[in-house]
Amino acid sequence: MASDLRSLALPEEKKAWFTHDRLGMFVHWGLYALPGRHEWIKNYEQIDDQNYQAYFDHFDPDLYDPADWARRAKAAGMKYVVLTTKHHEGFCLWDSKHTDYKVTNTPYGKDLLRPFVDAFRAEGLRVGFYYSLIDWHHPDFPVDPHHPQRNAPDAAKRNEGRDVTRYAAYMRDQVRELLTDFGKIDVIWFDFSYPQRELNGLKGKGHRDWESEALVRTVRELQPDIIINNRLDLAGLPPDIVTPEQYVPRAWPERNGKRVTWEACHTLSGSWGYHRDEATWKSPEQLVQLLIDNVAMGGNLLMNVGPTARGTLDHRAKAALDVYADWMTLNARSIYGCTESKLPAPRDCRYTQNGNRLYLHIFNWPFRHIHLDGLGGGKVEYAQFLHDGSEVKWLPPSELTLWSNTEMEVRSDSLTLELPVKKPPVVVPVIEIFLKA
Repeated sequence: MASDLRSLALPEEKKAWFTHDRLGMFVHWGLYALPGRHEWIKNYEQIDDQNYQAYFDHFDPDLYDPADWARRAKAAGMKYVVLTTKHHEGFCLWDSKHTDYKVTNTPYGKDLLRPFVDAFRAEGLRVGFYYSLIDWHHPDFPVDPHHPQRNAPDAAKRNEGRDVTRYAAYMRDQVRELLTDFGKIDVIWFDFSYPQRELNGLKGKGHRDWESEALVRTVRELQPDIIINNRLDLAGLPPDIVTPEQYVPRAWPERNGKRVTWEACHTLSGSWGYHRDEATWKSPEQLVQLLIDNVAMGGNLLMNVGPTARGTLDHRAKAALDVYADWMTLNARSIYGCTESKLPAPRDCRYTQNGNRLYLHIFNWPFRHIHLDGLGGGKVEYAQFLHDGSEVKWLPPSELTLWSNTEMEVRSDSLTLELPVKKPPVVVPVIEIFLKA
């Protein structure tokens, strides 16, 4: 069986676009934008369906303009997008034939997904769909440790008559819609499994509940080249990508001793959905450094925005996207097509590399000099700042000894760059180093 499952994994060459493009946009949008205090609000505040209904009854994103979102994503250097077609609350952004809990039954009354797909494709971005395995609204989804009604006095009794196999069939039907009605889809992002969780006798859910193998077979039948993430709890299926969340690994992630294709997902602030009062928005340095850190370890960054209930990106999200736009306009060459370098990066720096072009990202601006181990002995042909193409010179060993005014031993495998005293006006300056063939 494991061998059979392995045949469902996507060949590495089919992921070449993904490992080239490196930066994508995540979009978390749903009814939770109305309360504006976290996408897990139904869980955190243990809201029942009756009281959550107010958000469905007032959902009317009259300012929705996916073309604006797409333009901003493209300007920010993002090459693909993943949208929450259905999050844990169970609300669907498209006119699904399999539920009434969908956008076309709200005051807005129109499908949101088709205009979104068309707008992002028009800007040249690849399109991916997030689909929640969890559904706190569906009548056949059993109450479990994450369910809003987990602490109700009759929580276990509420599961009488609920049939998770019917729910699994519902998911396959909806995924079939998503992968049939909207053209070629590049990524499907399932979220998430928790079989080890237990609370008050309520058990978590995993591949047996989701019928994950059947779900993957459905996906592969409909879209053979699609990238499937790693959250279906299928041990016998090597994931197309692994997805660390709100976390920066120490090194390139491995599975069974082999490096994997990976993508970290992060938020601009501390919430995925729109959160009006959330205050931990990342600084420009954090935003850019997250991207560089991932690429320097061979990974991608999927950076999230949470649109408002009226369908706009608020001023904080726009400002963050502008940070990426300003930096990527000048420095994208150090991201697209790049990966980890085998060379050791200097202190407070990161390397990315594409062939004979090595990119030095300087996180903390040093005073006048920076020492590059492993690049001495005539290995470097030329160096320049990437933001303006101005030359960066380096010191020969004899001058380095003179400047240091010591009898220090000069490392023959090192090269020392001469830098301006003042940091260039770039969030993270990059030096492009041309290596000799």
